[in-house]
Amino acid sequence: MKFRGRLHSRYVHSRRVIVLRDSLSELIPAGANVLDVGCGDGLISSLIMDRRPDVHLSGIDVLVRGETRISVSQFDGYKIPFPDNSFDAVMFVDVLHHTDDPTILLREATRVAKEFVIIKDHRRNGLLAAATLRFMDWIGNAHHGVALPYNYWPHERWKQGFSELNLKVNDWKQDLQLYPSMANWLFGRSLHFIARLHV
Repeated sequence: MKFRGRLHSRYVHSRRVIVLRDSLSELIPAGANVLDVGCGDGLISSLIMDRRPDVHLSGIDVLVRGETRISVSQFDGYKIPFPDNSFDAVMFVDVLHHTDDPTILLREATRVAKEFVIIKDHRRNGLLAAATLRFMDWIGNAHHGVALPYNYWPHERWKQGFSELNLKVNDWKQDLQLYPSMANWLFGRSLHFIARLHV
């Protein structure tokens, strides 16, 4: 792993996964069967199941890694390979901005989810937002070979996308405190959000 990857892992990744585990665990309904789209190695999903033994998470990804912490199937990045209403909830954690058009996967999520779509992603709002997000994305993902189209929607575009798909916002959280205090001032701000949307 190159230096940037080691640095990211040591100072950012560990705290980030714990914060996301805690925040996402609160949004998953009791006893839910959840699909984690773009799950990577499944670390966050496995941590959620450790915290919430009443729920089950499985994953799909375009790039299936050699070792994963949950069951992961490969998919083409466009069509979720499950029938309608297969899961109680579908979850995207920093995935949609890696697509050319997030609406495609969001529409698929509304098809296979019975109740909720849960999203952690970014908002391209504020001074230097695009440049900051591109930098974070490159640091966190380039060494994994992840596609980096840098497709960050501003807040209004997220609202429009949700409206187009008749997704109702049940929960919305910003200021996630993903990073230590000084880093959070630089890289946190209001650039990140978690939303739970009712299908």
